Amino acid sequence: METNKIDNVDSYIARFSKDTQEMLEQLRLTIKKVAPEAEEVISYQMPAFKLQGILVYFAGYKNHIGLHPRASGIEAFKKELSIYKGAKGSVQFPLKKPLPLDLISSIVKFRVKENLEKAKAKKFKSSI
Repeated sequence: METNKIDNVDSYIARFSKDTQEMLEQLRLTIKKVAPEAEEVISYQMPAFKLQGILVYFAGYKNHIGLHPRASGIEAFKKELSIYKGAKGSVQFPLKKPLPLDLISSIVKFRVKENLEKAKAKKFKSSI
C-alpha cells in the first residue's frame, strides 16, 4: 500500500512549511471565492478544482507555488504573466513574493467561463 498518496487538499497542504501552507491556503481560498460551485479534488497528486472539467491545478514546490490553468489560461494572460517563470500550461509564483491574487482571480474567472461555454456547446451539439 502506498503511504505517500494524497487523498485530500488539507493533507496535501499540511506537508509544506508554515509559510508555504499559508500561501497555498490563500490560493485555495481565492479560487473558491471566484468559483464557489467548483469541486475540490486531487488529480495527478495535486489539488485541483473541477467545474465541467478541470479549471485549475495548483501545487507547492521548494521555491514557488505553481498554478496550472491549462494552456488557454496562460495564453489569455501571457502579458500579465510574463514577469513569472512558466511553461505552456503553468506559471510559477516565487515563495518570497506575495501571490498576485487579483491576477489569479482573473485567470480562474476566465477558466470558469471557458469550461461553461465548452459544456454548453457540447450539450447543444448532442441535442441536435
